[in-house]
Amino acid sequence: MKTLGIKAKHKKRYKATTDSSHNHPVANNLLNRNFKVFGPNQCWVSDITYIYTKEGWLYLATVMDLYSRKIVGWAMEQYITKALVIKALQMAVNNRHPGLELLMHSDRGTQYASFEYQKLLKKYGMICSMSRKGNCYDNAVMESFFHTLKVELVYGSVFETRAQARRCIFEYIEVFYNRIRSHSAIGYNSPEEYEKQRKVA
Repeated sequence: MKTLGIKAKHKKRYKATTDSSHNHPVANNLLNRNFKVFGPNQCWVSDITYIYTKEGWLYLATVMDLYSRKIVGWAMEQYITKALVIKALQMAVNNRHPGLELLMHSDRGTQYASFEYQKLLKKYGMICSMSRKGNCYDNAVMESFFHTLKVELVYGSVFETRAQARRCIFEYIEVFYNRIRSHSAIGYNSPEEYEKQRKVA
C-alpha cells in the first residue's frame, strides 16, 4: 500500500453530541422504536452529528419524516447549541406545514430538552418523544442516516473548511439522498420518488 500510495479509510475521532446531564424535563419514549409510519408528517425524528474539518468541528442537525425517510429539515453550525436544532425544526415546518399532534422524537440532550425548543413544539402542536438515556437504538433510523452520510461522503473526504463541508453536505442531502438514493424500507425508491408515487404534498 505504501509503494502504491494507497491509504486505508479511517473513521474520524469520536465526539459526543448528547449531553443529558441537565435539569430540564424529559419526555417519555412514545415512539418506542415503532419506525413504520403509514402517512406523511405523522412522525419526525431528529438528531445531531458532527463532521471534522481542518477548521474544526461542524455540527449537523437533521429532521427526518419516518414515512418516506426524507430529510425535511437540517441546519449546520460551528457550535452545538439549541439554536442548531431549532433551525432544523423550523426548516422542516416551513417545508412541510404539518398538522397538529405530529410525534417529534429525539434524544434527551440539553438542546432538545431546552425551554426554547419545547416551546416551539407546543407552538406547532407537536407531541414530544425522547429516547431512553444512552440508548441509540431508540432513534435507530436517524442513526442509520448519519452512518450512511459518513460512509458515503465524510469518511472519503478531507474538508479544508467548514464552508466546503457545508456545500458537500447540502448537495448530499438535497441532490443525492432525498432525490436519488434508493432505500430498501420504501421499496428501493428515493424519498422523493416514494412521496410522488403517493402524492404527498
